[in-house]
Amino acid sequence: MKTSIIKSPAGNSASSDFLPLLGTDYVEFYVGNAKQAAYYYKSAFGFQSLAYAGPETGIRDRCSYALRQNKLFFVFTTPLRSDNSIADHIFRHGDGVKTLALRVDDAVASWKITTANGAGSYMEPVTLNDEYGELVMSGIHAYGDTVHVFIERKNYQGPFMPGYKKWETAYNPSDTGLQYVDHCVGNVGWNQMNAWVNFYEKVMGFRNILSFDDKDISTEYSALMSKVMSNGNGFVKFPINEPAEGKKKSQVEEYLDFYQGEGCQHVAMATNDIVYTVTELQKRGVEFLTVPDSYYKELFDRVGKIDEDLIALHKLGILVDRDEEGYLLQIFTKPVEDRPTLFYEIIQRKGAKSFGKGNFKALFEAIEREQQKRGNL
Repeated sequence: MKTSIIKSPAGNSASSDFLPLLGTDYVEFYVGNAKQAAYYYKSAFGFQSLAYAGPETGIRDRCSYALRQNKLFFVFTTPLRSDNSIADHIFRHGDGVKTLALRVDDAVASWKITTANGAGSYMEPVTLNDEYGELVMSGIHAYGDTVHVFIERKNYQGPFMPGYKKWETAYNPSDTGLQYVDHCVGNVGWNQMNAWVNFYEKVMGFRNILSFDDKDISTEYSALMSKVMSNGNGFVKFPINEPAEGKKKSQVEEYLDFYQGEGCQHVAMATNDIVYTVTELQKRGVEFLTVPDSYYKELFDRVGKIDEDLIALHKLGILVDRDEEGYLLQIFTKPVEDRPTLFYEIIQRKGAKSFGKGNFKALFEAIEREQQKRGNL
């Protein structure tokens, strides 16, 4: 199999998309201490306080903190007792992504079509009301313990959703220029990638727009395979990774071992100025993977002319790649948990629609150096 960009078939255009998606509504994390997680994401990543739910708002089993940065919404939820599914999720996986919420015009229709197409129901449609209007939500199961929740908020004007109150704090660090979710990557088990590709095609009407095999994504020691799934209008993209045979343990295998199952490996967050964003994140203590100086010696030969200053990119460790549409700049954090599971990608697209194939070797070697330090390669 060769790397391939797969053109959208004529019958699967945005206009004929049977599950119209308006984009990512929010990403929800189940964590051991939501109050501290919210403080970390405000301090390190520049998120702002948005809304809170807990006993004070009538929610008895959990506390949730919603944060916002431009069109990027994160929710951190922690259980108040041990005898519930949230606590079970944290016990097994550690802190991690539970919900990839998708904004829709009709949450009832979205649930009906996806469950009719074979998805397992996570949440039957429910309408929530408060003084700000009504919000409709429903949900389906995806890989591992991850779920997709459909959010219909066209008739809701509150700070986040019913059950939450506006969360105002004196401590509000400035943002770092993060804009929205570009894509979310899922790691699945051995020989499971195509099964989940079929799931997204059949259940949600996604299409496979890009494929990489173990020759594209490999080093001397490890390899993986990946297929990028996109909805009809391209607003939601879910790359799906699976392990491939190699001399040593790949990053996907390490993730599966420590997460104890399939799950969301990383969230890619878009910026309009990656030099500014990464500079701010590094000032606030966010740690990034680094590549050798030699990566930058042949950068212009590989990607051609770019607008950014090479010295600044080199200093920050930002990677560059080009496709037929333009180029992109990207960088990856180290895992943000003690378990080597969840991390983040910061990405700026200057026309490029791809995912940085030209950076794979340098990136994966950087990941392997970190695995080696942990004794997990």
